Amino acid sequence: SHFMGDANRQISDLKFKLAKSEQEITALEQNVIRLESQVARYKSAAENAEKIEDELKAEKRKLQRELRSALDKTEELEVSNGHLVKRLEKMKANRSALLSSQQ
Repeated sequence: SHFMGDANRQISDLKFKLAKSEQEITALEQNVIRLESQVARYKSAAENAEKIEDELKAEKRKLQRELRSALDKTEELEVSNGHLVKRLEKMKANRSALLSSQQ
């Protein structure tokens, strides 16, 4: 009958739509899995970058401490050098005085 043909056509139409929907769901689920693994990769990359940043900050602090220490040492040596230069000049002056008094 005409009615049965109509019903059958509707049923096969719905079956087709159902199969298509199931395919789309499968594709979306695969997409979700792909995106989740991408998120996991980005997350671990971000954590790694933070770790490296912390290491670099610590290294920078260490180098700044070493620099300050080297600058302090340089200053000490310059002061000490200044004292030695003055002593040397005094000794030279004393020697000249001694030599000229001997003549």
